[in-house]
Amino acid sequence: MKSNAYLRIPFSFEDLINEENIYLLCKKLCDDGLANADGSDLFIIFISNEKKQIPLWHQKASQRAEGVILWDYHVICVQKKSNENSLSLVWDLDSSLPFPSPLGTYVSESIRPSIQIFSEFKRFFRVVHGPIFLRHFASDRRHMKDSAGNWIAEPPSHEAIVAEDGAVHNLNEYITVSPDDVVKNVEADTINVVFSEKLGVIVGENDLLGFFSLIS
Repeated sequence: MKSNAYLRIPFSFEDLINEENIYLLCKKLCDDGLANADGSDLFIIFISNEKKQIPLWHQKASQRAEGVILWDYHVICVQKKSNENSLSLVWDLDSSLPFPSPLGTYVSESIRPSIQIFSEFKRFFRVVHGPIFLRHFASDRRHMKDSAGNWIAEPPSHEAIVAEDGAVHNLNEYITVSPDDVVKNVEADTINVVFSEKLGVIVGENDLLGFFSLIS
């Protein structure tokens, strides 16, 4: 990383919901000039699986060795500049790794695809282009309530996120993944889809680095 400006961002986010953290982070990166104004160099990744059990390492919330934790789902932002020589950077507000981290480092240290894990913990990555995510994502935080409609945890004080088209909640569409939807061969056509589809594309953990290497 050439600049230390990333490390001086005065983040003052509350203890928010992961997906709202990332939404606000993307907005801030755009507003502060650290990303393109329209978010076109940002890609939001929803990590999940059918069992809603995904292991990640170097997570602040963990109390175990090497920071490993099981999330039901997790959301990060990857920044890919058009400059061929620039690194893809991962912004993960829940990670104890350097902030941001090069994508290669994040994959090897947090995702660790080289480690053999049981099939129920296999992770899938829904990649959504930043401008599309910022226009279409919505959450009224219903997943933070119990069956009686009471808050399980105190919600953030800021307004819930409403999509440009008026949708108030579509989080489940983003975190629901199936092995049948995973792109089998990541190629140029896969990249074209992520720039046009509301829900992006789903890739496997072994194809994540290859996916971003194809984005020019």
